[in-house]
Amino acid sequence: MKPLIIPSEPTPPARGFALWALGFRPFYLLASVFAALSVPLWALQFSGHLPFAYVDGPFWHAHEMLFGFALAVIVGFLFTAGRNWSGHATPTGALLAALALLWLAARVLLLTRWQIAAAVANVAFALAAALGLALPFWRARNKRNYFFVGLLLLFAACCAWVHAQRLGWTASNAWGGLQLGLNMLLFIMVVIAGRVLPMFTNNAAPGARATRRGWLEKLSLGLVLTLLVADLAGAGGPLSIALALLAAAAHGLRWWLWQPWKTLRQPLLWVLHLAYLWIPVHLLLRALAALEWVPLSASIHALTVGAAGGLIIGMITRTALGHTGRPLRAGRGETACYLLIAAAALVRVLLPLSLPALTLQAMVWSSLLWALGFGLYAVLYWPVLTRPRIDGQPG
Repeated sequence: MKPLIIPSEPTPPARGFALWALGFRPFYLLASVFAALSVPLWALQFSGHLPFAYVDGPFWHAHEMLFGFALAVIVGFLFTAGRNWSGHATPTGALLAALALLWLAARVLLLTRWQIAAAVANVAFALAAALGLALPFWRARNKRNYFFVGLLLLFAACCAWVHAQRLGWTASNAWGGLQLGLNMLLFIMVVIAGRVLPMFTNNAAPGARATRRGWLEKLSLGLVLTLLVADLAGAGGPLSIALALLAAAAHGLRWWLWQPWKTLRQPLLWVLHLAYLWIPVHLLLRALAALEWVPLSASIHALTVGAAGGLIIGMITRTALGHTGRPLRAGRGETACYLLIAAAALVRVLLPLSLPALTLQAMVWSSLLWALGFGLYAVLYWPVLTRPRIDGQPG
């Protein structure tokens, strides 16, 4: 007689508080809440509807979106991916909490009179993040990804440049530090998208044949780096315009070879492809702005709201689902987030270009859409980011 086999009950999901278990958890949550609050405050200030100054003008708004919001997401992503790339632990627990507190202190100090302390906190966060990523890479001799450490160190240098100028310690142009930071943000996005988007597309979209061409990869990345160097050297005019146009064509072709039209039934994919399309648009608008045919703000917001906002909302949903053991599937909530951020980009960039008289209204409406998108993410993903993985695995 065969023994009776009683099937075991499924293991219930682990309970507890897991915010400090891996880098994506606190930084995705902090960045989304910060995005939902800071952008509407700035829009209300700029439009004259806020009775007090949230930040001291457009310069600090740009600083906070680059060195506050975007850098937090980058650090969260790199700490998470870096563990997989190296096979060694990145900061967790008390150390990760200390880094998150340092980031938060930098955001608060910038609103006070203690600007030297704000500068120290901002630069220290980028340096600490670089060290937290460098140690596991060094232990694994993961030379392929050393350049990410270098980019974080450059973020620290740019941040120091910006604060030094604003404190009157140097006569250099602080906007140059922001421009270099934006170029580094662009480079990080094109590198990471090139690594993951074709793979994501081929894995999840039946019949897709997203391809990468070696010569095009080198050309598209090289042109972005060349633009970065040209900006750092102060080169402008025809050279800058030509480089931007060539880069726009290269990244447009790169995007086309990934066959984005085959992802329309997959929100988790089309949001990333739609966001990447803003990169050649940004580069084209950059060339047109250099010719003084369009405002420079159109190019900047195509990069920051369209490309960065779209790639960030797409990646922080995807990586949060994957690294908490959940199916890689976007529900109605995630799709709503994607549509809100996509609409924010369209309103912020295209409406002022077509109807310049509505520029101020476009800014306010776009900020509301942006806040709703990232605010909805924070609400939906609070339990995802703060609870342990549903499969019982660490992370």
